[in-house]
Amino acid sequence: MFARFNFPLRFTNRGYRMRILFTGGSGKAGRHATAYLRDQGHRVTNLDWVTSDVPGITTLKTDLTDAGQVFNACHAYAGFDELEPGTGVPRYDAIVHFAAIPAILHRPDNETYSINTLSTYNVLDAATKLGIPKVIFASSETTYGVCFADGEKKPDYLPIDEEHPTVPEDSYAMSKVVNEVTARSFQARSGIDIYGLRINNVIEPHEYRQDFPTYLEDPALRRRNIFAYIDARDLGQMVDCCLKTDGLGYQVFNVANHDLSVGLTNAQVIERFYAGVPIKHEMGEFETFYSIEKARRLVGFEPRHTWRDELAP
Repeated sequence: MFARFNFPLRFTNRGYRMRILFTGGSGKAGRHATAYLRDQGHRVTNLDWVTSDVPGITTLKTDLTDAGQVFNACHAYAGFDELEPGTGVPRYDAIVHFAAIPAILHRPDNETYSINTLSTYNVLDAATKLGIPKVIFASSETTYGVCFADGEKKPDYLPIDEEHPTVPEDSYAMSKVVNEVTARSFQARSGIDIYGLRINNVIEPHEYRQDFPTYLEDPALRRRNIFAYIDARDLGQMVDCCLKTDGLGYQVFNVANHDLSVGLTNAQVIERFYAGVPIKHEMGEFETFYSIEKARRLVGFEPRHTWRDELAP
């Protein structure tokens, strides 16, 4: 049984709750997560090639595959106001690392693997050497080998939890598995908190009415995502939960909403798509097959959004 430690967030850096360096904050998931963290009172600096259009988020354009740029960015002022006290550069309280080539077929496979693994190594290396006490990094549902499989691959059991084998066959998911191993080693070396988020398919608010009617008509479209999803706003909440929870060392967490992304019941999905797959424990009628019990138990994550509410008349 893991111990859970929730400590009150300290107010630092001229009134901000935490000073956070967020990589990839201009991307689909990052835009919503940084906005959520801003709304919680954190100061967020975005490291990305593209300037963030989220109000209140500053961007420092950085090549994360360049170790020198990453190290420098991790020890830089977040704004001109930080020059005023005359006490030097404040230390970041945490790094949230979301930047990556987001899937296969965006770049050649070797480039996807190289960029994703090297950038993560550079972020973890800089964080530990600079004494930044927490890193939260984006891993992926793809680590379980289902999403980008050649042909159909079924889970070893249901629901998929963090103990499920991670033996993918594609370059993107391989890079995420390597990043998890790298993070575990840096945590063992440094003793800081490093939490990996195995994020499911990220859904922005406008995508419910745009895409989900099609999913309701053809549930098979959601097979590769294990019939799960994560609302972009709830992903921001998960990051904040991890920022608030100290002392867990190295952990990985599945991140998804609590319900299925299709209109079928649990039993109907099993009958149509998972016949013969072992069931570890009884599940609710519409409960996700992508278990989030660990995140609920250890960091207090509780998704608030659902496609059923979003599509309600």
